[in-house]
Amino acid sequence: MLDNTAFIDATQENTAEDNYDVVILGGGPAGSSAAIYTSRAGLRTLVIDKGLTAGALGITSKIANYPGIVGEISGAELLERMREQAISFGANYVSDRVIGVDLAGQEKMVFANQATYTTKAVIVATGSMGRGTRVKGEDKLLGRGVSYCATCDAAFFREKDVVVAGSTDEAIEEALFLTRFVRKVYFLSPAPELKAPQRLIEELEDNEKVDLFRGASLQEIIGKDRVESVRFVKRGESSRVIPVSGAFVYLQGGKPITDFLPPDLNITEAGCIPVDREFQTAIPHVYAIGDVLCDHVKQAVISAGEGALAAIALEKNLHNRQAMTVDWAK
Repeated sequence: MLDNTAFIDATQENTAEDNYDVVILGGGPAGSSAAIYTSRAGLRTLVIDKGLTAGALGITSKIANYPGIVGEISGAELLERMREQAISFGANYVSDRVIGVDLAGQEKMVFANQATYTTKAVIVATGSMGRGTRVKGEDKLLGRGVSYCATCDAAFFREKDVVVAGSTDEAIEEALFLTRFVRKVYFLSPAPELKAPQRLIEELEDNEKVDLFRGASLQEIIGKDRVESVRFVKRGESSRVIPVSGAFVYLQGGKPITDFLPPDLNITEAGCIPVDREFQTAIPHVYAIGDVLCDHVKQAVISAGEGALAAIALEKNLHNRQAMTVDWAK
């Protein structure tokens, strides 16, 4: 298991301790590999990630072709090993969702739900599981009962009923946090199997405040000025409407997660980020790797290689050197 001491409490007040050499957005194979290299190079490194099973690798059940791994391994276990290695070199991880960035100046700002971070460089490794389409009523009622952050908004729903839609560890952790405040959580998992560590699944199943619906798709969020109810359908059954005051949405799709980034990065209509041969974007000291590039083969080993190359290039550019240093062993 990961060393919990390496995870930062993102709810604490922002201080000078939130200044980094590099902030990596996404902790999948690309982001975690980059973190291994930047932290080993002595750069103060933060990885902001939504959860172990929030990305494509974390929900992969079997991998048998990753170099150095004999036999089969789950994507989540492989990712845990990468994170443990990054943490062993000094990288910090925080569980949070990035909502915006300011990349214009020499000192760059990363705005997350629970904290703001300053950094000299940014690596975007947010993957391609973003949603291209919304649930009916979601956009209309955003901020009026629709939320993407339980830790931000749970207190507004004290002793009320809410719905959580999703199947990852991020969705489960947010649902469990909500149970501290709300009367009832209706948890709608689109898939019959939850994509999360077993301990989290068991905690969700055992919580008296949670009604778990497996194989249930959220179809509509209903309300005039605020969320009043939701419509969902469970496989093999007719659709149902249940009254709720809040809808927390953690669904996934197949689109690059780049909607929080500025237009200066020349993002394509499909949401892809153009980069140079060193994986640097149009903005100096801002890099992009992994599935947000759209043009690479979607394999963990390729994403990991891109993470290593971007990290080595970033370290070179921060120190104004002409050539990359391939290792920092002493």
